[in-house]
Amino acid sequence: MSTTSSDPLATLGTLPGVTDAVDSVRKAVDRVYGHRVMRRRSIEVTSEAALRGARGSAALSGADWNLEEVRRRTDFTGDSEARVVGAALRLTAEAGQLLSIWRQSPLRVLARLHLVAAGGAAPEDAVGRPRLAGEPVDEPLIEAPLPDADEVAGRLEGLSGLILSGSGAPALVTAAVVHGELLALRPFGAYNGLVARTAERIVLIGSGLDPKSICPAEVGHAEQGRAAYVAAFEGYLSGTPEGMAAWIAHCGRAVELGVRESTAVCEALQRGAA
Repeated sequence: MSTTSSDPLATLGTLPGVTDAVDSVRKAVDRVYGHRVMRRRSIEVTSEAALRGARGSAALSGADWNLEEVRRRTDFTGDSEARVVGAALRLTAEAGQLLSIWRQSPLRVLARLHLVAAGGAAPEDAVGRPRLAGEPVDEPLIEAPLPDADEVAGRLEGLSGLILSGSGAPALVTAAVVHGELLALRPFGAYNGLVARTAERIVLIGSGLDPKSICPAEVGHAEQGRAAYVAAFEGYLSGTPEGMAAWIAHCGRAVELGVRESTAVCEALQRGAA
């Protein structure tokens, strides 16, 4: 991502179509937060949103399990799919604990997220740090060329600087850029997609757009499908205004679909049939 503005994220917020996406997301989020169930049972909605978000993120990483199987299972140490689902669940649980650190050191949070995702399954010396030159990356969904280790380090520092400097950009724009940049860099040996989507969640929570974490964008990304996700991401990689706007709009639609999921949860709770 590059732009000449002193606030590049805010500049992205003015692209054609992005303002409409931001407004649509805000209205959708406001509606679910106004649901009567949220006044007394928001903790239950948050818990269910976390579970469904983890399931959606795992599905995009190749472990497309039924929600009830995710809910039922207690052991995630078996095959590769089980490890992916377990990683997604651990990341979702961790996200809300890292907000204050994210505001001070985004790179520390990313390292922590990778450590949590790996869960002891990766070599200890490769966990929680950006990959070194020549180290392989296991990210089957994203086939774009890998930036080399020096570029990864430089761009991570740039992303961190953008976050720390603050921006007038809407939360959706910042979240989409963080998500897209981490997918583009794939800074770790594995679990990059899971980490990128968790970082998106952290931005949406920490920005105040979704402070109770009840709008799981991961659900919406999965619902739109892997092909649509990759196609929208290619727009991000292009760096063109049209491509960036398409990626941000895709992320916005994901949030709206997450809102729809949590609205259904609220209505089920209201009926006493959660």
